[in-house]
Amino acid sequence: MERKGLHSLRHTFATNLVNGVRQPGGSIKALSPRQVADLLGHSTSEITELYYVRKDTARLAGITAGLEL
Repeated sequence: MERKGLHSLRHTFATNLVNGVRQPGGSIKALSPRQVADLLGHSTSEITELYYVRKDTARLAGITAGLEL
């Protein structure tokens, strides 16, 4: 197994909190970047978004598929 450093775990932790977890009913429970910034000890959410958060854009695919635009 590949060895990961603590900083990699910090990135994974922050990303998973923002991307959330799918609930049994289909909704996704997640934290805002501001909430994650507070947990990580950042002064602003911008720092968190720039360096730690990798948004899962795959979850956005099809979000407007059923809408008539």
